[in-house]
This record gives sequence, C-alpha cells and structure tokens, in this order.
Amino acid sequence: MNLYTRLLSESDDRPFLRNPESGEVLSYAAIAERSGRLAGALIDAGATTGDSVVVQVDKSSEAVALYLACLRAGLVYVPVNVAYTASEVAFFVEDIRAAVLVCTPDRTDELATAAGSATLLSLGSDGSGTLPAVADAVNTFNAVVERDGSDVACVLYTSGTTGRSKGAMLSHASIIENAEVLHSFWQFTDGDVLLHALPIFHVHGLFVALNTAMLNRSEVIFCPKFDVDMVLDHLGEATVLMGVPTHYIRLLADERFDAERCAGMRLFTSGSAPMTEPVFEEFAERSGHQIVERYGMSETLILTSNPVDGDRVAGTVGFALPGFALRVGDEHGNTMSPDAEGEVQVRPKHRFLGYWQLPDKTAESLTDDGWFRTGDIGSADASGRVTLAGRASDMIISGGYNIYPKEIELVLDQVSGVKESAVIGVHHPDFGEGVVAVVVPSDSLDDESTAALITALGDACQEALARFKHPKKYVMVTELPRNAMAKIQKKSLREQYAGALTGP
Repeated sequence: MNLYTRLLSESDDRPFLRNPESGEVLSYAAIAERSGRLAGALIDAGATTGDSVVVQVDKSSEAVALYLACLRAGLVYVPVNVAYTASEVAFFVEDIRAAVLVCTPDRTDELATAAGSATLLSLGSDGSGTLPAVADAVNTFNAVVERDGSDVACVLYTSGTTGRSKGAMLSHASIIENAEVLHSFWQFTDGDVLLHALPIFHVHGLFVALNTAMLNRSEVIFCPKFDVDMVLDHLGEATVLMGVPTHYIRLLADERFDAERCAGMRLFTSGSAPMTEPVFEEFAERSGHQIVERYGMSETLILTSNPVDGDRVAGTVGFALPGFALRVGDEHGNTMSPDAEGEVQVRPKHRFLGYWQLPDKTAESLTDDGWFRTGDIGSADASGRVTLAGRASDMIISGGYNIYPKEIELVLDQVSGVKESAVIGVHHPDFGEGVVAVVVPSDSLDDESTAALITALGDACQEALARFKHPKKYVMVTELPRNAMAKIQKKSLREQYAGALTGP
C-alpha cells in the first residue's frame, strides 16, 4: 500500500499545480511524469528501497515532484526547514543515515561537508540543479515500489525547542488514512480549488493541505509563500484556504479583505498555533465565514476539528476525528471528568511508529495502555469538544501552584490595545517561578500610554484570575518570535527574559 498510488494517476490530465506568478499549470499526469524522472535520478545516485532522502529545497512544483518521487521509489522522505543551518542539516543527515541530500543549487558548497557519506544533489524551483540533470541522463522510473502500510513513508523532525530534535516516523497507512478522513470530514467535492500559501516541509502544508487536495484531484493555486497581495488577488478563484492565525491576522489588517472577496469561498481552516477569540469573531464579521479550527501534531497528524456543519466554537479545536480515540487523562492514563484539565491523549487507528533510533523517547510518549501522550494540556466537555490550555512544558509552577499560560493570555488578549500576548515563567527568588507577560500592543506607545495599558492589563487580571496567576511583570515588544509555522517560540522568550524578576 504505497501512498503514491492514492495520490496520483499517471493518466490524469486534470490541472494540478498552478503558478500564480507565471500562470503555468501542470496536470496531475505531468507531475507523475516528473516524479518518475526524479525517482530514476535518486536510484542512480544509489538510493534503494527503505533509504532516506533529506530534502531542503524551496517550495515549488519541482519540490512536489521530488516528494512523490521518493514515495514511488519506496524511499523515506525527510523534509527539513529551509531556514536550518548547515550544522543542523548535518545532524539530520547523520542521524537518519541519509542516502541522498537534496538542497538548493546555491547551497551545494555550504552543505558539502554536511552531506557526509550521502550523495549531494541540488534542485532549484526553476528546474535547475544536478538532480534534474541526472534525471535527463538516466532511465525514468515508471514503476511504483510496493510498500506495506506499516512501512515508514516520511520522517518529520520536531523543532527541537525542548532538546535534541526527534524524528517522528510516519507510515504510508497513517498518512493515507488521515488525508482520507480530512477529505471526508471537510466535505471536499468536485470543483474545490485550494489556495496553498503554506510551506511544504511541514505536516500542515504537505500532508494536510496538499495530500487532501490531491485525493480530491483539486486544482491548487500554489503560492511560493504567504503574501497578502497574492492571496487577495487569487481568493476569488479558490474555494478553500488553509492557514495559521498569523495569516488571518494579516488579511484582517488589509482593508481590501471583505465578504465580497470571499463570496466564492467554502472553507477556511486554521491550525499550527492557537487562534484568539477576537480574531475569530472579526474574521467572521469581515468575511462572512467562520474559521474551522483544528488540532494536530507531527507524530499523529490531525487529531481533532471543529465541524463544517455545526457550531464552530471560538477557542476550541473541536472533536476527535473518525479513527481517533481521544481522552483527557493523567500520566497514568486515568481519564479526567468532563471539563477537568489534564493531558490530551490519543489512540489513532494506525499506531505511532515512534521516534527514529530513540526507543526511550518513544516509550515516554506512550501511556502504559498504549495511548499517545501529546504533551498538551486541555479539557473536553461532556460532548467531547476539546479546548487546549497550552503545552505541558510551558506550564508555570509558582509557589507550588500550577499555572497554564493560555488562561492568562486569553484574558490579556481581550484588553483593548493588545494585539497579542505570550505568557512565560521565569526564575523568581521566592516562588521558584513567576509569571511574565510579553505583550504586543496594537499601536506604538509612549511612556504614558504604556503605563495606562499596563494598568488596564492588571485590572483585567484582577477581575478574571486568582492572584497567584497575575503577571509580576509586563514587557512590551513589537513582535513575538515565531518559527516557520508561526508558532510562538516560548523557549526563546524564556531565555531572553530569564532575569526579568531577579535583576535590578
């Protein structure tokens, strides 16, 4: 059961990838042909069934063809963030024992040492590079290597914000099933067109957006990145947009974004980071559409979603998808009562294969009865609707009390003049940890208006939160540090403000 056979048909001439800049449209059949050519080049480079290919290239139709080439040749696809340094790439190549490393043409010299014993090839978004050159000189690989559903199709390395990056192994069966569930749950139909503005080295852009569109044989408007002007220009040609909260915030900041531009849209989804209730409500008012929030992880793909038909409740991530059992429990697997906070734990139809060469970390990720521990703190109401409170690793323990940053952030984000906030715990000489709120104001502030906003924030906390949860310091910044998927990097904030409560 090779994932490739579910995603592509060699003779399907329907349009697939449309370049919004050049207007070029490639059919499903054309991408299939390109994937065969690139698969031939990978095999010529020495890659054999089960070998890993580490890929660090720019988003393009050529990159999609390379992903599919790895699948059809029975190779393990290992995409990495294009922002990673040579030393970071070297770690991935060595750790996964890659047979091939593919990079952009301009980085071949820089990554020569990082490649180690792997064959180094290059691929540009314009079709340049040594990989296409080899493909032109060798036989096209027209077959599809048979793989068992439990075989590894892809390894996604975690961000490594809590230590060494871990390679999450995903099977052909788990990726296929998740795409099929989303295709059904989000009610994809003939005529749906996806406006794709996400990176494709990540679950969201690759497995959630692209795979689901491919199952539907949808046309995909394939933007090289999220650009407000480009999205607004092509929104009227699409029916589906998948984004992160930052994307929707940027659209709302543009006065051209309105219901008229969204008239032909059927579905907006959001994930990878929490969305605030004010953004949800303003988007609904401006566009006439409620965003469907969902929740997933690299290890398990998408776990929950708000319904397409039915109430989409702001600040929640909906219900467990078909094929997933979900509970909120403690570290021993005991299920919490409705609305009580605990760790979100799931049991997918196809079990998590584990972390590459890290059996101890794999064991730690599972409860005694085999449920995957997400590390996210949340609650589920009596109907099963899930609300997340934050990462367990972000929990603050102050004076013996557990504090979940999300609860405080929800209060702060409601205060007039606040664009967004991030709450962290840093060392406190008396309480162990103290709460610090890092706040992005809506507008630039002078000293007087800054003091007024801090007072308003304190008043809001006084009214809504127990005293031990109140921030002991407010820091005003122009923006919060984020990774490529727009997740706020709290580890970076904790490092930056480590001495905020102990300094002079």
